[in-house]
Amino acid sequence: MKLLLHICCAPCSIYPLEVLREKGFEVMGFFYRNNIHPYNECKRREDALKAYAEQIGLRVIYQEGYDLEGFLRSLVFREDQRCRFCYYDRLKTSAKMAKRGKFDYFSSTLLYSRHQNHELIAEIGESVAKTEGVTFYYEDFRKGWKTGVEKSKQMGMYRQQYCGCIYSEKERFFSANG
Repeated sequence: MKLLLHICCAPCSIYPLEVLREKGFEVMGFFYRNNIHPYNECKRREDALKAYAEQIGLRVIYQEGYDLEGFLRSLVFREDQRCRFCYYDRLKTSAKMAKRGKFDYFSSTLLYSRHQNHELIAEIGESVAKTEGVTFYYEDFRKGWKTGVEKSKQMGMYRQQYCGCIYSEKERFFSANG
């Protein structure tokens, strides 16, 4: 059972990878980068994932390029729906990659985060699965949230402070400063 796992960052991959491997999946990672801003943040996350992947023997496909403009164009005047568009873009790209690579399934570490809209991710994942012809694997990985956080801290792993897009970075600063 081959599964392509969209990975947003190394800390969020710890628990899902453990669970999927325990269930017998042959997992390959996919790092999608267009939604992560600024570029130096994207590189920090990518470098942390590369180090972790090497440590645990995980093969990862790293998206080429950095289409900041394309990502922002897709959200202009729809900022209130940015997560929907971002989930769709990441899951659609992952499904296409999974189909091309002849994977049985695709999934996402977004399903690990307590800060993401699980129902919307599942809905989009299932929809994309139908159009792309590859099965979306859903599992609620949130029950391992604390485990993943603790392990990432023990490993001294880079831990980002926001989801990734420039809008979530703005919210991080505005929330902290009232």
